[in-house]
Amino acid sequence: MTGPVEDALRVAVHDLADGVRPVPDLAVRALGRGRRLRRRRRATAAGAALVAVVAVALPFVLLRPQPTAPPTTPRPTATATPPAPIRPKPGPDWSAKPLVLPGDWVVTGGTFVNGPGKGFVLDRNRGRYLTADGYDGVFPAPVGSLTAVTDEDRPRQIGLVDLATGKTRWYEVGRALSPPTWSPDGRRLLLTTHQLDHFGFIVLSADGMKRTFRVDEKGYFCTDYCDFTWSRDGTEVVLPQTGGSGHDESVRDLRRGVQLFSVDDGRPTRFVPVPGDPAGPWAWSPDGKLVVVQGQHDPLLVETDTGRVVRTLPSAEVVWISADRLLYRRPYGARDVVLADLTGRELVRQPLPKELVEREITVAPR
Repeated sequence: MTGPVEDALRVAVHDLADGVRPVPDLAVRALGRGRRLRRRRRATAAGAALVAVVAVALPFVLLRPQPTAPPTTPRPTATATPPAPIRPKPGPDWSAKPLVLPGDWVVTGGTFVNGPGKGFVLDRNRGRYLTADGYDGVFPAPVGSLTAVTDEDRPRQIGLVDLATGKTRWYEVGRALSPPTWSPDGRRLLLTTHQLDHFGFIVLSADGMKRTFRVDEKGYFCTDYCDFTWSRDGTEVVLPQTGGSGHDESVRDLRRGVQLFSVDDGRPTRFVPVPGDPAGPWAWSPDGKLVVVQGQHDPLLVETDTGRVVRTLPSAEVVWISADRLLYRRPYGARDVVLADLTGRELVRQPLPKELVEREITVAPR
């Protein structure tokens, strides 16, 4: 839930602290230096085109971004209840420790979706954020010390940076790929391959082992947004299925449900009749009975067994913290992070530091 744009974010991890930096950062800094030189050469040729790209940068949302159509139904309101308490805004030294959100999750990264700019990655071993500058994409694992990176100079490869050692290993994965997404246990990366003669998904383990699975596009028909996502437990991957006929550029294509496939052998496992796209593994409730999806017009809370819409919600990019609590980023205003109940009623709001307000953030359990 977006292809790379010219001179997009280049990420190499190095310490924020002034003075002498630990030796493990040196390898990452050296990688970033060469990329910055190449970026300057491309920037000279790009000129006005770069300005145009930055001017149309996409909005940033919690977890994986997905373009959404304007809502056709009113947003949930809480006129009969007092406003949610607002936590203090983090101060200028926020990066010196993990930023804990309502529900006891933490921000693991903050990067730009399109256009150049400095980002941040949580180093769990040191308990602080490192700056990111030098790659086109940065994708921190939900646990452990690994961060996946992409580089337009290596279009067929994925890099795995170990923040504990500063070492980067590159792995060949192929072409026409979606951005990588981590499994909930942080041990595998999932990529969608959109080659004309080869549609399917790739699973790359943290040790570099790669498995590629083809999926019959005619048998499992998907249009519009067709990237695979993880299931809640990481044993399956999820592909939206298009339903109905016709196509209207102003709205998403109608969904008849999602098809799940085994991550071990690529075989289809089950069909779930939900009318929209789950954003990722945390969009599914812990017991699997409910899921938040982006429907044709609105974010929806739906039953997985029947596909019945329970209600609309403010955002489809959610983290299901518990059986009755959702964490998401407000889609309007200052875009604070919110802990809400299943009606969309805000319980606690957490403002973000100014350095993260205009960035995409990733979150994970503390």
